[in-house]
Order: sequence, then C-alpha cells, then structure tokens
Amino acid sequence: MADRGETRRGAAWRSAVREALGMPALVLFASYIGFGSLVSESGFGLLEGLVSTATSWALPGQVALVEMSAVGASVVAITLAVALTNARLMPMSVTLVPLLKRHRAPAWQTYALAHVIAVTSWANGLRRLPQIAEEDRMAWFFGYAGTLWLVTMLATAVGFFAAGLLPAPVTLGLVFLNPLYFLLLFAQDLRQRAKVLALAFGAVAGPLMHLVLPGYGLLVTGLAAGTAAFAVDLLLERRR
Repeated sequence: MADRGETRRGAAWRSAVREALGMPALVLFASYIGFGSLVSESGFGLLEGLVSTATSWALPGQVALVEMSAVGASVVAITLAVALTNARLMPMSVTLVPLLKRHRAPAWQTYALAHVIAVTSWANGLRRLPQIAEEDRMAWFFGYAGTLWLVTMLATAVGFFAAGLLPAPVTLGLVFLNPLYFLLLFAQDLRQRAKVLALAFGAVAGPLMHLVLPGYGLLVTGLAAGTAAFAVDLLLERRR
C-alpha cells in the first residue's frame, strides 16, 4: 500500500514538473531575465541577485529592493516598501495552505511549501489542487513550484550576464510579463461569477483610484474591488 502511495505521489510530482515547464516557466524565465539585468545594471553582484530570488521569490518586492537600494534609500524605507509590496502573499498563503495540508505530514513541509507560494504557483495551485487527491497535493505543488523556483534562479543568472545586450525598455518590459500572465490565468477561468465581478470592478476602479490616490491606488483598488465583488456575488447567490 505504501509503495502504491509513493508511486502515485511520484506521478503527481512528474505531472507538475511537466506543467511547470510550459508557459509558466517561459513567462517567469523572461521576467527574471529582466530582474537579473536590473540587478547588474544597478551595480549589485550576482550572488546578491541569486540570494534575493532564492529567499524572496516575489518579483515586485525584489524590484523595489534593488531600485530603492540603488538610489540610497534607508533600510527602514526599503523594509517597509518590500513588506507592503509582499503583503499580498499573506492572503494567498491563507487561501492555499489549507489545500496543501496533509494529515500526519510534518509541519515543516507545509512551511517549506508556503515559502514558494507566489503569484504563478498560487493561481495555478488554486486551480489544480482541488482536482488532485489530498494525499498527492504536496508532491504536486512541490514539483510545480520547485521547478519554477529553479527556473527563476537560472534566469536571474542569465539576465545578470546578459545585461547590456537588451535595450533598457525591453529589460523593463520583461519584468512586467508576469502580471500580464497572471491576468491571463484568471481570464482562463471566468466561469465563476465572483472572479468576473472582481476583474470588472478592478478594471473600472483601478484607473480612478490611481488618479485620486496615486501612492495607494493599487492597494485600495484591490481591497475595494475584491470586497465589492464578494458582497455582490453573495447577494446574488442569496436571491436565487
């Protein structure tokens, strides 16, 4: 019975690696090439870039860290900026970890997997994990997120050594490929009314909030649009 379980988990892990090595790896590879180039052009070393990717693994926070360090911002300001930028990872972890927890699994396994919850792994994990047997989910997520993590480490190094070969606007554009991919991931799964409402409210409120509160527009838009979508969806559900 134990051998059968290990065989099944091995199959889940291999399936996840294959899924990760498609479009997700391609987009993240391109994005982290942009980050590696940014690290080099900002005067930092390869080791610093690799440590940033290995320990943070959240591109917006990494970009904020490099850019603010390059202009000589204080440690307190950098810490606050990176913390606020990465605050979005907390609700992601809160929603995904319950899908990963396995009976009798050591707690450290859950904590280790929580570290590799980022935009791409979270969005695909939220979509795929409910379709996978509970005892195989950790293996699947480890294969998926672990593969992407390794891809981004490689891309950081490639981008570092390729700095200067690409025009600056192209390098900056690569960094922003990931948010576009994130949007397309949600566009794939618009059968849920709450997601459609959240995207619609966010699309309308985003530009307006940026004009009114340029420093906090994104944060306010996410909170307001997500809350409004949840409330409207709940109201419509109760009226059925």
